Amino acid sequence: MSFSREVKEELLKQSGPAEHCIYAELAALALFGERGRAKAQGAGILPENGQVKVFLNAENDFVKQKAFTLCRKNITIKVDIENGSLMIPAELMRESLRPDLNGTLKRSCCRRAFLRGAYLSIGSMSNPGKSYHLEFDCVIEEQAKLLQQMIADFDIPAKIARRKKYYVVYVKEGSAICDMLNIMGAHVSLMDFENYRIVKEVRNSVNRKVNCETANITKTVNAAAAQVRDIELIQKTCGFGELSETLREIAELRLEYQEATLQELGDLLTPPVGKSGVNHRLRKLSLIAESIRQQ
Repeated sequence: MSFSREVKEELLKQSGPAEHCIYAELAALALFGERGRAKAQGAGILPENGQVKVFLNAENDFVKQKAFTLCRKNITIKVDIENGSLMIPAELMRESLRPDLNGTLKRSCCRRAFLRGAYLSIGSMSNPGKSYHLEFDCVIEEQAKLLQQMIADFDIPAKIARRKKYYVVYVKEGSAICDMLNIMGAHVSLMDFENYRIVKEVRNSVNRKVNCETANITKTVNAAAAQVRDIELIQKTCGFGELSETLREIAELRLEYQEATLQELGDLLTPPVGKSGVNHRLRKLSLIAESIRQQ
């Protein structure tokens, strides 16, 4: 089972604490439940004898299951699972079916419920073990802007991108996705997501350290090899007789211990010399070798 489906399985068991939250989540199921029907009205909604028939996406089992669960908590709402529709009194849902951030969705709990219904209808997310990405695929641009504003009200940055016939509202930062899961009520999935993040961050940290150590080792080996070539050139051309005692000593040690670090070479000297002192002497030898090459 994909992580996105696990989140939806958990959200099926969550519901708002009050009746207005139930309406808010049903509004999201109605608004996004069937993306292709009644586009001009903004949702699959048709008036019928003082009631509102809300069409649900027959291909989305999560939408039908959640609608049935919510309707069982309110006897004034009837659901027809076979035909994929809800029969709701118009006076109860007239405002809820036209979501307004300053009206029906002004409460924080209702916005959480609405986002939960939206995710069940049109939401998805990638496997957090591979990448961080949560999105909502909207057919109508106004719906995408509504979701973006609602998510922004929780201090979560969300962006909109056009993808074929959809307006995609997406969140890509790991911490922001954690906040989204918390807002929608997917607390178990939130803990699982955090575990993925911890493992991924530890793995990345280890890889960075390994790469850094590898780079340092490579740099040390290449520098040592260049120093050996310079010293061998000096030895073959003019020998060590004209070198000062300190340069001759470090040259002989470098030839003898070609894989040693600067610190290790310094410890072999009498008296011991620090890394900067060893490096200074080797740079002098390098300058002498370069002078020989130029001649």
